Amino acid sequence: MPIFNTQLPEAADKVPSPVPVPAETFRATSYGCDVESDNSSVPLTHYLWILRRHRWKILSFVCATVIATLIVSTRLTPIYESSATIDVDRQMPTSIIGQEALRAPLNDSDQFLATQIKLIQSDSVLRPVAEKFHLLDLEKESSEITPQRPALSETDAPVLLKKLKVTRPPNTYLLLISYRSPDPRLAADVANAVAHSFVEHTYNIRFRSAASLSSFMERQLEELKGKMEGSSAALARFERELNVINPEEKTSILSARLLQLNTEYTNAQTDRVRKESTWKSVRSGTLEAAQVSTQGEPLKVLAEKLDEAQQKFVEAKEHYGANHPEYKKAAAQVQEVSRQLRSARENAAQRVEVEYHESVNREAMLQKAVSETKAEFDRLNARSFEYNSLKREAEADKSLYEELVRKIKEAGINAGFQSNSIRIADSARPAIKPVFPNMPLNLLLAFLFSTLLAVSIAVLSDVLDGTIRDPERIATLLQTDVLGSLPLVKPWRRRLVIAQSEQPATAMIRKSADSDDQKTGYNVTGFEEAVRTLRNSILLGSFDRRLNSLMVTSASPSEGKTTIAVHLAIAHAQQKHKTLLIDGDLRRPGVSSKLNIEAQSGLAAALMNGLQWREKLVKIDYLPELDILPSGHTNRRAADLIGAALPRILEEAAGAYDLIIIDAPPLLGFSEPLQMAAAVEGVVIVAKAGHTNRKAVASVVNTLQRVRANVVGLVLNEATKDISDTYHYYGYYGRYYKYYKAS
Repeated sequence: MPIFNTQLPEAADKVPSPVPVPAETFRATSYGCDVESDNSSVPLTHYLWILRRHRWKILSFVCATVIATLIVSTRLTPIYESSATIDVDRQMPTSIIGQEALRAPLNDSDQFLATQIKLIQSDSVLRPVAEKFHLLDLEKESSEITPQRPALSETDAPVLLKKLKVTRPPNTYLLLISYRSPDPRLAADVANAVAHSFVEHTYNIRFRSAASLSSFMERQLEELKGKMEGSSAALARFERELNVINPEEKTSILSARLLQLNTEYTNAQTDRVRKESTWKSVRSGTLEAAQVSTQGEPLKVLAEKLDEAQQKFVEAKEHYGANHPEYKKAAAQVQEVSRQLRSARENAAQRVEVEYHESVNREAMLQKAVSETKAEFDRLNARSFEYNSLKREAEADKSLYEELVRKIKEAGINAGFQSNSIRIADSARPAIKPVFPNMPLNLLLAFLFSTLLAVSIAVLSDVLDGTIRDPERIATLLQTDVLGSLPLVKPWRRRLVIAQSEQPATAMIRKSADSDDQKTGYNVTGFEEAVRTLRNSILLGSFDRRLNSLMVTSASPSEGKTTIAVHLAIAHAQQKHKTLLIDGDLRRPGVSSKLNIEAQSGLAAALMNGLQWREKLVKIDYLPELDILPSGHTNRRAADLIGAALPRILEEAAGAYDLIIIDAPPLLGFSEPLQMAAAVEGVVIVAKAGHTNRKAVASVVNTLQRVRANVVGLVLNEATKDISDTYHYYGYYGRYYKYYKAS
């Protein structure tokens, strides 16, 4: 993009002491970018420009990909899919009776369903179905590459159906068994067959497990039966030896009897002691001792009668005499009661003695009974441990035998019970529409992926492109001003001519190019205007002084430096400024061919013959301000002499010409351009937009800076709006000048 400076040279000359402006500040002011950031972010508009630039390539690639996908999809064999639904009821018990029927289901639904999926894909389930429908042969026929394996390995290897898919819908207890096949009926039959095979396989597993358990328990039953009979016989023999039916009950009776006898024996001892004490008291002969004995009540009555009789005798004795009948009657009554009392006391003493001897005998008898009962209890108690051991063993054998018999019966009943916890909820039906190829999905994916791939390739190619394109990035990366951009002129065919006498002096392109100007829009008019802009950018861009000599070079050949040098000289001469154009490329001269002039001698001859360069000048009639010093017949020796002679030529021509333009050879690979750059006041580097390598231009800039050459800036040649989004304004040149000519 050209740089414009609105300050004229005359105004610049009036500045008494110009302040030099650093190049970095000038670039930052001109381009509005931060020069300290070499890796500036790429704006989004740049990526949009990339898409616009490659839109036809991207559209062509996407369309080709979609059409190819459509053709391939239509040529593919349609594949149909059918699914059978298996319902897994975790609440249904696996058995009809026994503990298994009462056991609560475990909270392991994920593990259980994953196990069932693996069972469905097992060889035991798939092999009967594969053999029934010959699925292995069908899958081999549909496969392009069939591995060659021995027949034995194919028979022994587990069956794997690649077209079978077992899935579980999320948050359900359902299993979907799906099979794909070109035949919709076969797909449905295989899915249903696999479902039935799975249900039957689970039943067979449970039945075989129950049958195996039953056979094992039956083998153990015979051994357990013999053991139970032996323990029962040993218990019976022990009972016969003890002569009791239940020694435990017998022991309990003896224990209770011994306890009772001990109680009675203790009471007998107490009674014997009491009666012995009474007997000993009675033996003393006192009436009081006899009265406190068990026979004391009659004695107490007789004693009271004796007291009454004696009281009456005393009264009678007081009132009557000894011979009085009342006296005798009272005396006789006292004697009789006394006699009865003596007789009763004697009888009581005898009875106390008898009771004492009876209590002694009873105590002895109870002592003997306790001893005998205790001996019998000890004898039974000593054998009861052995009896209890035999009894527990017999009862355990009997209980285990009965439990085993019950388990065998339960296993037999449960084995015949086909639980419906795993059942076929929905059978597969032949599909109407194929699932493969999915035409809308394939086209959508082809469109998306091809678009993504094409855009990625376009962006990647732009990122990896190391050529000169964007002026702003060039100014940032190379630290060099971009003076201007020249549009591409298609109808040149690398040849320029000066207008004839009847043509205006402003025409720099052949008349044959005018017809193409209407088609290209910016071929001629845009280029002429860009050259004038470039000239102003070069000459008006110096603040301190005006450039008098200018060298135009490039990094490599075919960059357009000769064309730009010729046009700059013509544009400067058209403004009535004395201009000298020197063809300094003595290796591959091009100024003469561009201007269609014939020069037998030129700069080379002047260098070889004592620097008589003014005699070699060529003038153009209708551009009197332009003088041309062609190269003439070149040789290697003349190219070696130009570095030393050019300063003297420039010094001699400086007073006669306003601007001296030198067309120099490419800088990379040649030695004389460096000497020429050190002699001139300014160097302009030409690069072809979209072709010249950025590293090559950077090498040229660094080389010129090392020789302290004044690099004025960089010119982008053959720029089009497809090269960078910066050149979009070139598209308006044709329409603008078309309107200008029409007006």
